Amino acid sequence: MTSATGVEDSKAALRREAMGRRDALSGEARNAAAEAIAARPFPLAIKPGTIVSGFMPLKSEINPLPLMRKLAAQGARLALPVIAGRGKPLIIRAWDFGAPLDRGQWHIREPKPEAAAVEPDILLVPLLAFDRAGHRVGYGAGYYDLTITQLRARKPVMAVGLAFAAQEVPAVPATPHDARLDLVLTERELIDLRGS
Repeated sequence: MTSATGVEDSKAALRREAMGRRDALSGEARNAAAEAIAARPFPLAIKPGTIVSGFMPLKSEINPLPLMRKLAAQGARLALPVIAGRGKPLIIRAWDFGAPLDRGQWHIREPKPEAAAVEPDILLVPLLAFDRAGHRVGYGAGYYDLTITQLRARKPVMAVGLAFAAQEVPAVPATPHDARLDLVLTERELIDLRGS
């Protein structure tokens, strides 16, 4: 049995390796991947008023904004995460294109405090690496794991990872606290993890 420290060490190594692979992609390849994901039919029903929480891309993350624009045009209400503090789930606040944003932790753009807190139906999730069992590695703070777990305790929520195909790995070390993804969208394919 792998110790918690061993899992964290493995994740740290995977994080460094995955960051290097993602950073090595050209700007053109990153833009093309974001557009390819947005161009495909979205695999979940977007009924009027469906709340989709996206994210503002950080560093070389895949850009979810083309997909978010498409979903908004289909009737989705958009939202973005706000970091509430270490060890706490994210606050998801309503947002739409053109609405003002603040600079939060790590200079991530986030809705202003007066934006309403909402509970999304679909959570678009950034990541550094993922596997076909639905596990992901993020930056290590656990915000998305806490958020997905908290939301799923209250309502059905679909966690959809957005990634470059190059971010797939054979296996991500996981703990019982890690929240699994339902789907991963890459520029190459839709990976449905709900049956795994």
